[in-house]
This record gives sequence, C-alpha cells and structure tokens, in this order.
Amino acid sequence: MWLKPEEVLLKNALKLWVTQKSSCYFILQRRRGHGEGGGRFTGATLEEINQHWEWLEQNLLHTLSVFDNKEDIASFVKGKIKALIAEETSSKLAEQEEEPEKFREALVKFEARFNFPEAEKLITYYSCCCWKGRVPRQGWLYLSVNHLCFYSFFLGKELKLIIPWVDVQKLERTSNVFMTDTIRITTHNKERDFSMFLNLDEVFKIMEQLADITLRRLLDNEIFELDPDLQEPTQITKRDLEARAQNEFFRAFFRLPRKEKLHEVIDCSLWTPFSRCHTAGRMFASDSYVCFASKEDGCCNVVLPLREVVSIEKMEDTSLLPNPIIISIRSKMAFQFIELKDRESLVENLLMRLKKVHANSPVHYDNLKNEDSSATMCGDQKFGALKLSQNGNKADKETSPLPNSEALIAIFHQSGTQSPDSRMSREQIKASLWSDHFVEYGRTVCMFRTEKIRKLVAMGIPESLRGKLWLLFSDAVTDLASHPGYYGSLVEESMGKCCLVTEEIERDLHRSLPEHPAFQNETGIAALRRVLTAYAHRNPKIGYCQSMNILASVLLLYAKEEEAFWLLVAVCERMLPDYFNHRVIGAQVDQSVFEELIRERLPELAEHMKDLSTLASISLSWFLTLFLSIMPLESAVNVVDCFFYDGIKAIFQLGLAVLEANAMELCSSKDDGQALMILSRFLDHVKNEESPRPPIGNHHTFFSDDQEPYPVTDIADLIRDSYEKFGDQSVELIEHMRCKHRIRVLQGHEDTTKQNVLRVVIPEVSIPPEDLEELYDLFKREHMISCYWEQTSPAFQHHDPNRPYAEQYLIDAQQFTNLYKLVSPWTCGAHTEILAERTFRLLDENMDHLIAFKGFAICLDIMYNGEMNEKIKLLYRLHLPPALTENDKDSQSPLKNPLLSTSRPLVFGKSNGDAIDYQKQLKQMLKDLAKEKDKTEKELPKMSQREFIQFCKTLYSMFHEDPEENDLYQAIATVTTLLLQIGEVGQRSSSSGSCSDECMDDVQTEASASTSDQDSVFADMGKIPQRYSQALSMTEGDWTVSLEHILASLLTEQSLVNFFEKPLDIKSKLENAKINQSSLRTNEMSRQSE
Repeated sequence: MWLKPEEVLLKNALKLWVTQKSSCYFILQRRRGHGEGGGRFTGATLEEINQHWEWLEQNLLHTLSVFDNKEDIASFVKGKIKALIAEETSSKLAEQEEEPEKFREALVKFEARFNFPEAEKLITYYSCCCWKGRVPRQGWLYLSVNHLCFYSFFLGKELKLIIPWVDVQKLERTSNVFMTDTIRITTHNKERDFSMFLNLDEVFKIMEQLADITLRRLLDNEIFELDPDLQEPTQITKRDLEARAQNEFFRAFFRLPRKEKLHEVIDCSLWTPFSRCHTAGRMFASDSYVCFASKEDGCCNVVLPLREVVSIEKMEDTSLLPNPIIISIRSKMAFQFIELKDRESLVENLLMRLKKVHANSPVHYDNLKNEDSSATMCGDQKFGALKLSQNGNKADKETSPLPNSEALIAIFHQSGTQSPDSRMSREQIKASLWSDHFVEYGRTVCMFRTEKIRKLVAMGIPESLRGKLWLLFSDAVTDLASHPGYYGSLVEESMGKCCLVTEEIERDLHRSLPEHPAFQNETGIAALRRVLTAYAHRNPKIGYCQSMNILASVLLLYAKEEEAFWLLVAVCERMLPDYFNHRVIGAQVDQSVFEELIRERLPELAEHMKDLSTLASISLSWFLTLFLSIMPLESAVNVVDCFFYDGIKAIFQLGLAVLEANAMELCSSKDDGQALMILSRFLDHVKNEESPRPPIGNHHTFFSDDQEPYPVTDIADLIRDSYEKFGDQSVELIEHMRCKHRIRVLQGHEDTTKQNVLRVVIPEVSIPPEDLEELYDLFKREHMISCYWEQTSPAFQHHDPNRPYAEQYLIDAQQFTNLYKLVSPWTCGAHTEILAERTFRLLDENMDHLIAFKGFAICLDIMYNGEMNEKIKLLYRLHLPPALTENDKDSQSPLKNPLLSTSRPLVFGKSNGDAIDYQKQLKQMLKDLAKEKDKTEKELPKMSQREFIQFCKTLYSMFHEDPEENDLYQAIATVTTLLLQIGEVGQRSSSSGSCSDECMDDVQTEASASTSDQDSVFADMGKIPQRYSQALSMTEGDWTVSLEHILASLLTEQSLVNFFEKPLDIKSKLENAKINQSSLRTNEMSRQSE
C-alpha cells in the first residue's frame, strides 16, 4: 500500500515493521510476522509490489535529485502517485462501461421499456436509486440524447419516468435527510432526486453536458453552433460528450477561438528558466495551438500558436530528461517538454498540424533577420514578433482605405496639468519593469504567463505598451497576422451600404466617449464607424449591439485601427461569448453566476438584499462595458488590462470587491434607487492617480452632488483587493457555474415567452387559463418532438427567439394534424386527418404553411366552447375551397363575429305538436340572419353541391360512436333532404339565390312529409346515401346553399342542437394527449419506415 510520505522513525518502526528494500528516498517494509513466504502484502502480491518498486527506481529516483528540499520532493511524489491512481481507476471504469455486449443489452431494455423511435440515441446508463418521498426506488437510469429516463420494478410495482432535457429547469448536486450526495433534477412542477451512483461526479458531468447541448440546440439556436462531432444527435456518444467538456474548458482557459478542436491532453513537465526547474503540468494540443498549464493554478501558462512555431524536435532520451521534445519559435525561444507519454505519435501529429498551418498561412521571416531581441526596448515599435503584423503587405497598404496608422491616443495627445513629470516618471518605472520582465519571460504571445505578470498587469499597463499587450494577451495578434488585408476588404465591402445595422451604428457614434477629444472630430468618429461596420459585415449573427461602440472606441484609443478590429473580434467571439446578440444570453448567464458568487462570498449582503436581481440589473453594465461606462476612463482602462489577461474572472472579482467596499451602506439602503445611487457614486470616485493623462469628465457626475467631498478610491488598491480577496475563482469553477445557470436563464426566457403568449390569448378564448397553459405545453412539445427525431427537421427553422413572443413557436401541417388528433373533439375516424388538413389551411392566413399558437387555440376554443352557430360557421368554412386564400379571407379573423345573434336562445321542444310556433320561430330566425348578414363586411360564399357533399360527409363521420348515433343519423337525413329542396327552390327562383318566406314554408312542408317514414340508419358513415347523391347530381349547375340555410335547417332538429351545444371536457383530452403524444409520433414514424 502507499503510505503518506513522512519521515520514518526507524528505531520505533523496527518493532513492528521489517525493511525489505530501501533507497535514498523510499523504503519498502512489511509488517513483522506477515507477508513472508511470498504471501500477499496489503492486498497486492509480492510480484506486483516489486514491479511498483522497480517503477519508482526507474522513473522517480533520478528526477527527484533536481529538487532542493524534502518538502518539494514529498509534494511531487504525492501528486504523481495520486495521478497514477486516478488514471488507473478511470481507465478501469472506461473498460467496464464500454463493453459492447452489456451496452447492447441495456439498449434493448431501453427501447422495450420506453418505446422511443430508433432516432432516440442511448448515450449511457447507470444503476441508481430514485427517491419517491422517503422511499428510494432502486432501478436503472438511462441517459439518451433528448431524455432522461428511469425504470424500476420493485415489490411488484413498475415505475417509469421520462424527463425531456428541454424541460429541465435546474440541475444540481444536493443532499437530503437520508443521502449526503444526490443529483436533483427540477422541472416545471416536480423535483426528482437520484443517488447511490458508483461515480456520481461522472454522472453529473454527463447530465450537465446533455442538458446544456439539448437546451442550447433547441432553445438558443439564434447563435449557438454545435461542435462538428455533435451536429448529428443520433451519432453522439459518451466519449463525444467527455471530449466536448474538455474542449470547452480548454478554449475557456486559454481563451481560444471556438473552431479550435482539442486533440491531445498529456501530462508532462516544462522547463521554466526563470525558476530553473521543470514545472509539472499538462500539454494541450489543438488544431493551431500547443498550450501548457501548470498543475499549480497560476504558476505558469504558455500559449504557442503553431503559426509562431519554427520546429518541433525530439531530443535524446536520458534518465534526467525522459522523453523530451523541443519546440522552437520565431522569436529565438525554445520550450523543452519532458515525461511525454507516447512521444513518437505526439510529435508526428504535431508536425502534421504544423505543416498544415504553415501551408494555409505562410510565414515570412525576412523582417526578423536583423532583429536583436535582447536589445529591444519595451516601447520599441518592433516589439518582438509583433513587427510582422505591423508591417503588413505593401500591396494591402496601397489598396487599404485605412487612414489611421496609429492609435488615437497618440494623435490626440493630452498633457496632464498636475505634476506631469512625476506622472511620466511613474510610467517610465512601469515600462522599465516590463522591459526586465520581457527579457526573462519572453516578449511575444508565447511568453511565460506567471503570477509575476499578473501583478504587473494589476498595477496598470504603461500606455506605450497597452495596445500591444492587449493584442498578446487576447491572442488577437495571431488573427491579425493570419489575415493580411482582411480588414481592408471588409471596410471596402461594407462602407456605403445602408441598412438597419448601419443606422443603429450612426445613431451611437456620437455617444461613444463624447468627452474624449479623439471622438469630438471626424477622425475618431470615422475610424469607429469603419470598425463597427466592418465587424457587423463580418458577423451578421451579432451585427451591432449597444455597448460595442464604447468597447470599440476605447480599443481605438490604444491600438491601431486594424488591431482594434481584431481586439473587438476577440472580445465579442471568444472572451465574452453570447454577450452581443438579441437576447444577451451570455451577459444574463454571468449575472446569474454573479448572484451566486455574492451569496457565497458576501453572505451578509445577500441576507440583507433578499432579491439579488436588483444588484444583477445594476451590474449588467459592468459586464457589458467592462466598467468603461460607469467608471472614469483613466481608471476603467486598468480594469480592461486585467480583463485581457484574466478574462471574465477579472470582472467577477472586481464586482465582488466593489460590493464589499460598499456592503455597509448597501445593507442600510432602503430601496433599489438608493442602492444604485451608492454604487454609482462610489464608482464615479474611483481614480487613477498614476495615469499620465488628465482626468476626463464623464457623464455620471450628476450622482456626485454632495455637499461634502466624497472619499476617493484608487483603482490600483481596488484591483489589488479584488485579487487578494476574490482571486481564487478558477476558470473551471466559473465555466461549471455558467453551464448550470445557462439552463435557468434559457428556461426563464421560455417562461417569459409562455406568459406573454398566454396573456394575449386568454382574453380571446373561454378555455380556462390552466388548461390553456397545458395546451401551450402540448403545442411546444409537438415542435420539440419534430426536432428530436426528424434528422433534417424544418422545425428548427420554425423557432426564432428574435420574433415576437406569439410567433416564436410555429407548427407545420403535419405537426398540426398530430395535435388535432390528440385534442380536437371533432374526431371523424378515417376522415379526421382530412378535416385536420382543411382546418390547417383555414388557419394559415398568410399562406406560409405555418400557424402560431393563438390561431390554434382560438380554433379549438370554438370546437369546445363556441355556440352552435359559431361551430357550424367553422364547419362551413372548412368546406369552402380554396381554404382561406388571400382573395376571400375577411379582414377580421374568420373565427369571430357569429352571424346569428345569440341574445335570444332558440329552444325547441321534443314534441311535434307546436308546428305553428316552430314555423314562426324559423321565419324570425331567418330574418335575424338576414339582418346580421347585412352587418358583416363581406358575405360568405355560398356552397356548391360538391362542397355540400363534403360537408355532409364530415357530419356523418362526426356522429360515429356517439351515444345518440341513431337519432343523429335520422336528423341529418332530414336536414339533408330539407337543404336539397332549398337548393332546388333557390335554383328555380330569383337569381339572388335566396329563398322567400313562402318558399321556405313550402320546403318545410315537403321536408316534413318526406321524413315521416325515415327510419333507417346509413351503414357507411363516410358516404352520402345513394338517393341523396342522385338528387344532388340531378341538380348540377347553379345549385347553391348558404350558411343561413344550413344553420336554420340544423336548428330544426333537437338532437343536432343537443350534439353541438353539449358541454365538452377539454381537461381529459389534455391529460390523454400528454400521455400519448410521444407514442403517437413513434407509431407514425414506424409506419413511415415500413
């Protein structure tokens, strides 16, 4: 066994332990009286123990000689052994879970238990417990690409849970009374706890990845782009998810472009000349970069763009330098890596990618021939390898319309009025410190990044170096050098074009640092216009968002125009992902993370301010503009320095420091307005005493109207406090918190959309709000199901978060038909699908083959809650081809304004004795109809005989399986006869096509006689009886019947009136629909595949 490395007291140890082997660093002992004769030592055989001892001698003994003290040796050995144990454990788990036979067996059970289509790819499965109250149910958890499923069969009871990832509102690790560590999944109205996993960390990470991918793919398709390996959900594997998680961390940690794909992660050690030893860490190799991060956070990081690499060579393998390689870069530096596993294949892969990078972006070394890197001063324009990006291409310079070849701050130079000499001397001291640092740590993008450079950045970067170091820290310098002439061509293509984006840019140009002289004239304004317009042209998904103008204007102050453009690219696309879009999802996610950090790090403030969303709304501008809009410029640029070096972590910790500095006042504040005043006044008085420029007045001074002078805070002190008190937030922790809170933010947007849609629809319908909410969920779920299982689903294009709330989710004809079958009360057997298609065409007013929830809900409301005349009018319209085209639709919704006045109800007795009163009621009703018809803006078309046949077919189909089926068939036969005679009389009468009262009397008498012997029920419900078909065909020509005639005729039969006016229960339909929605689509897909 491995004992914790500690000093061994041999005198005492000899009493209980017998030494087997020893060296200058290690001792192998066995317990006296145990392990003799080749037995087992602490669970391992003697052979295994000897192998481990040999490994120590061969791999560690020589390496340990480079350490100066015992503490370093003990620390190194402990870390190494822990890593080996973790690696062995993970590899064993991987071998167990990747057994294909067991996975196939689990897949068969998954498909049988949950009846999903084949497109629902199973990712992995685990044995666990699901808690139901205080009772744990042991079973199997199945994680598929779109769902989390749990199955248990315990004590004769079967339990099935299906939770779509898109319904997950919160995913967290927690504990309950019985279990110390559980995974809690929260949906709209339920919480589920899962526990007793063999490896809970792994399960939670896989869940987090699946929830994140699915939610962003389905709900945030505005700008979210999946990695190529995850584009096809049916091909996603557990290994892909693990690789994505590692990729996300790699890109976030080194702030690299999203297109970078990580290929290798290898434990190794890097020679660090400033500490004169090898530093243990990990190498990350991607498409265009080789990066290194030390195991000790912040000790040493290196970013090597392959574009800067000259050669990659293997060195001779020795005991002191096991498996070494040397990577040489253009600025005459070399990086030595040792202890690389599988060195041969690694070097081969690196050389292949190096060749590819150089082939795609050739590097010219002519401008570096005479460079003396040791003599270069930190303010020199060469600045190491940066000279390439500044020289550029002569041809590009001649054609490039860039008038600004230097930073605006150099053009609009301002001299300080107070102690200019002392201020400049401070700048010179800083520049000297940086110059010394460059000599020891490197001056290019490939420099060693250590805690020392972080301290220099926190002090404030000298103005002469600020723009250059921003380029290095963000790696925008690599983009700049890789795309010669790109910015110039963008400017040429975009300038002069007028669109909504350019109008927004023009409106904001003069609001960008208006107090700075650089933006009080056309030189600065024109440069800002070109940068913003070029970026909008480059990235139309983002285009232009407010606050980009403030960022770009500050970048232009300290960097050349083209450099400022690439810095803006780095900020918008890498360093602040998802910030600059229509919904600013990224900024909202970080506000949510900030709230959690406040609760953790400032608990007293969080306890006082129960609703931290107030602070989040105040701090939103801190994140969007990096404090530039709420802090004096000369102070805010120091914050930007830290941001370019440390990323968003710098903004989080500075925000916490600001809140801590004002915690007492905030705790005593009475309302949100006072809290805003406190913070704004504090930030307005954050000064930079070391700035060589004079203070620039800002537009926040209206907060500083105090009678007494407000105490000033120095920005250097504030930044130092933020690092000392809150600088321990790791990139990994922030990314984990972002992932967790992104789920909450996206679901918050979905809830907002839902509430806004319901608020618009509720006044239009009689469906109870709780049922309407269930209906909306079904409508949205139908859209989601299409996204789940249709590989080239157009449903993805039907969801656009940029559209108005009511139009964000749209469904097509097939999706509508599926919903119609589930929730419509007008089911007509085989005829249902035809009726659904006609209903869809009726609702599709703009002929785009899509309908929104509002139209669907209003239509369904008529079917369930409409009065009889509304229902008949809807049925009538469903049988008028073409179904609601642009030529014949009303200006108002076709589903409102019933023709028949409902102020006086028509009640008919069951007896036939009141014939005279009945005739009078019918005549009066026809007069009312005529009056109502005159009021309508447009008369409904009359129905031809072909349309009337289809109308009757639908009615016959609707009556099938009704309890009053026989009475309804007899009644409709009577009505059909009546309407046939009305049509014939109308054909013989005046050209207006309407019957007089006398005609109606005759028709009514004939109808009574003809139906007196009617006592049969039609066997085929899908067809009109033969004698009526013959009658209809005989009246071919101008035979027509109007809505008024049909409604009046239907009202003559009490059974028909009862059928259309009986109350219908939508709740039971909705409950059944929730249960059967997925299975209906599964069965449909199965039929299509056969």
